[in-house]
Amino acid sequence: MNAIISATELASELAGPTPPVLLDVRWQLSVAKAAGEPPFDGRAEYEAGHLPGAVYVDLDRELASVPGERGRHPLPGMAEFGTAMRRAGVSSAVPVVVYDGGQGWAAARAWWLLRWTGHPEVRVLDGGLPAWQGPLETTVPVPAEGDFQPVPGAVDMLDAEGAAALARSGVLLDARAGERYRGEVEPIDPVGGHIPGAVSAPTNENVAPDGRFLAADELRARFKTLGVSEDGPEVGVYCGSGVSAAHEVLALAVAGIPAALYVGSWSEWSADPSRPVAVGPDPQ
Repeated sequence: MNAIISATELASELAGPTPPVLLDVRWQLSVAKAAGEPPFDGRAEYEAGHLPGAVYVDLDRELASVPGERGRHPLPGMAEFGTAMRRAGVSSAVPVVVYDGGQGWAAARAWWLLRWTGHPEVRVLDGGLPAWQGPLETTVPVPAEGDFQPVPGAVDMLDAEGAAALARSGVLLDARAGERYRGEVEPIDPVGGHIPGAVSAPTNENVAPDGRFLAADELRARFKTLGVSEDGPEVGVYCGSGVSAAHEVLALAVAGIPAALYVGSWSEWSADPSRPVAVGPDPQ
């Protein structure tokens, strides 16, 4: 199954006999705003115009639980996640397509969670909302209740200990910006730097300027330079809080390479002062 779908392909499927369930997951990372600048409101953006039939899903409230020792976006409770997905009309036998405002991080988080909990067919709209050339609507749909029951563990996931071990035995990719990896700047978490042994692999290098993923062969070539290949060692990915790393896991899936997500990511790792921290451009 393809991990992504083009806007043209999606329009065709929506017009067909078995259209996919559409989830709108518009979201932005919460950082300090300029004085007087309102915070981003994904639901307001959704209500101003969304793909026909799409249901809004709140990343902070439905795709994550309360921030704490497990990071800024720890896994949601499975009962709460299942309720949110069924409310959105998600059923196990119906394909799901997820999109966001174009960055792809939030959509990838929903994609990964649905895959991890056992949904057999979920894809991300390549390029997000900006790639869509069809009509938008402002009516908020009320879909029929879905039947999806999340069962965790369908794909690999890492905890802190697993991430540290994989950095030694396989390839652990750090999806954050290079300056955060090197420890030159850290705008959110308490400590700058990276997990010892991790390789810098900013997720924005997986996409073209329009936000669409590079072709699969281009992605394979990029990951090969980082020590990752289809027949190579096991791969894991982390970021700040497990959101942009999901986008890199998605890029790896497009390239045909399975990878595990460290959900807690740097926000969990750096919260424990006993864990080692590396700085500078080298993994160690």
